[in-house]
Amino acid sequence: MELYQKIYVEPSFLESPHGEIACEECHKGDPKDSNWQTAHDNVVKDPTFLSAGQVCGDCHSEIVESATKSLHYTLKPMFDTVLARSDKKNPTVQKVLKKSMEKHCSTCHSSCGQCHVSRPDYVKGGFLAKHHFKKTPPMDTTCASCHGGRVYGEFTGANEDFPADLHYEDEEMSCMDCHKAIEFHADGTNVKNRYALPERPDCSQCHEDILSKNSKNKAHASHGQKLACQVCHAQAVKNCFSCHVGTDKKGLPYFKCDQTKTDFKIGLNPYKTLERPYEYTVLRHAPIVKDTFGFYAAHALTDFDTVPTWKPDTPHNIQRETKQNKTCNNCHNNPKLFLQEKDLIENEKMANENVIVPLNRIPKRIKE
Repeated sequence: MELYQKIYVEPSFLESPHGEIACEECHKGDPKDSNWQTAHDNVVKDPTFLSAGQVCGDCHSEIVESATKSLHYTLKPMFDTVLARSDKKNPTVQKVLKKSMEKHCSTCHSSCGQCHVSRPDYVKGGFLAKHHFKKTPPMDTTCASCHGGRVYGEFTGANEDFPADLHYEDEEMSCMDCHKAIEFHADGTNVKNRYALPERPDCSQCHEDILSKNSKNKAHASHGQKLACQVCHAQAVKNCFSCHVGTDKKGLPYFKCDQTKTDFKIGLNPYKTLERPYEYTVLRHAPIVKDTFGFYAAHALTDFDTVPTWKPDTPHNIQRETKQNKTCNNCHNNPKLFLQEKDLIENEKMANENVIVPLNRIPKRIKE
């Protein structure tokens, strides 16, 4: 057997709790077959995808029950948002859209194994530590695999001209310091987006005194709950426009984004809740246009204006001092910071009516 045909399992794994479980109990195959090629005919590479309950559920039943309904596992908000923009009276279009999203969007799905044993399929897999199960996944080989294009680069300072998030740079924090397992595994069945999760990170968890109404910081005390923290403390983010998906001549799925732009835009908060009552929030452009799925179904997104294309965002590139908070009037009376109609691409004005900031709602210049 050639080296590339072997599975990288070392003796120490065989002595671990997971290593004591026979391979075929999770991965199937026929251990009684002396021919290794036919013995592996029915082997399942990632038995935790679609059937996590059968392999992980015996020992981790409570976690699996919710984790298999989590946003990372199902990508529900992404599917819901696209379908909300679609022709709901046309079942054929709905079916085609679901299939095309499964082909393209689901490649970023994370199963139990693709966080705790290997890198996600999106980056072609690969063990994290010789088949050892990692209770806390390493962020550079798991989180970065799917979030590397925007969030991870902003967090670690990979984008030119913009320093890393101070939590990463100064405190050496990782994704998991804020995003706990209870959030990753949370049942997302009735959740519209990540901000509606019952357990999620919040600045006040570590900065309670600073964010209180009685804060000694005048800026915090005066702005209160009018602004999301990131409005003052985040930097520019990468926005993607004109994204299209399709299938090439070999049947391989592809996507291409015609335009990206690093920019910082403040907009009105379209999803006010008790936890997020802010009037203003940071926005990021979602990678979708009216003909994103045009390769599969022409004019599929007939209700495109139902959902904003500039969506609330919580950038992971926090600094104490930023261009907009260096002085009060760097933000006040500065229309360039606020989303305006001129910032929109073609045919998305109606979709963003609830997030565009009218000139009369841009804070007035004040005496420093």
